[in-house]
Amino acid sequence: MEKWILIDGNSIASRAFYAMPPLTNSSGLHTNAVYGFTTMLLRLIEEERPTHMLVAFDAGKVTFRHEGYTEYKGGRAKTPPELSEQFPVLKDLLKAFGIAQFELPGYEADDIIGTLTRLADEAGKETLVVTGDKDMLQLASEHVTIAITRKGISEVDRFSPEGLAEKYGLKPEQIIDLKGLMGDASDNIPGILGVGEKTALKLLHEYGSVEEVLAHADELKGKMKEKVEQHKDDAIMSKKLATIFREVPLDRGTEEIAYNGYDRVALSEAFRKLEFRSLLERLDLPAGGATAEAAAEAAAELNVVMLDAGTVSVLTADKLSGVRALYFEAAGENPHIATPLGLALACEGVLYAMPFEVLQA
Repeated sequence: MEKWILIDGNSIASRAFYAMPPLTNSSGLHTNAVYGFTTMLLRLIEEERPTHMLVAFDAGKVTFRHEGYTEYKGGRAKTPPELSEQFPVLKDLLKAFGIAQFELPGYEADDIIGTLTRLADEAGKETLVVTGDKDMLQLASEHVTIAITRKGISEVDRFSPEGLAEKYGLKPEQIIDLKGLMGDASDNIPGILGVGEKTALKLLHEYGSVEEVLAHADELKGKMKEKVEQHKDDAIMSKKLATIFREVPLDRGTEEIAYNGYDRVALSEAFRKLEFRSLLERLDLPAGGATAEAAAEAAAELNVVMLDAGTVSVLTADKLSGVRALYFEAAGENPHIATPLGLALACEGVLYAMPFEVLQA
């Protein structure tokens, strides 16, 4: 049986960036968003065993939604350069994983995923959408489950139509009415000024849609009646902006998102460049690089001195002033709680190495 996984690339990468501590490789490239994204991918592959996978990206800042509302997403802060530089790296890593990626000028990742979930529904394919954007809840259906990330990317809440009804008392298609009434500050969608989620839900439970709320505005009391009547055009526009477009003209078929597993050599090479050593070990990937014979020859030519508590005193102030490189080894994926193993210093043509216990002495 087929199992599709569709991932909102920009949303998950951004959440991974802010959830993970700052990480860089030895060349100074920031890697925390890529690392967090990768751990999520591995968990999905291991737990869900997908037959089809896709990561959708936004192609640019201007979309068809700006044609009717130039201020759409106008309040968003500029993407940090430490995150921007990781998107090309992430896209290259997805190639090593063998995972398809789509983006299309004028449309958002939401629209690409919305179009594919429509196709999945029509074909009866079980589909999981992974995102940090609650707008995607409108796509939930008999065949489509929406996984909304929380607490960074390590935990998710999954919503089927039944789960959505239980939590919000709404049908999937009413999510756009919810946004129409309450707006969305993250996308600069205005909604009705002064109407939050609690009030919007109350109105929808009673009237069902933005249009019906506006049609019964004369039944509302006091300030609420005034707000609805004053901002009715904003509500209609906001609902339109929040509606995911599900007819994107994709230039490729669903067979192109088939997932046949990753190339171990390609993924090993990608992980080595990013210095994701723990992931190399986790997947038991080949270390790559020099052959064992060449590595042994190189090691024989290198003057390595192992220090213990009795010999560490050779590291005098003069020697330490000539240190060219320092390497600290730890076991574990999170640098804040990893187990320290040892330290190595390169100076004056000699590599001095010592276990962590020596440093503690």
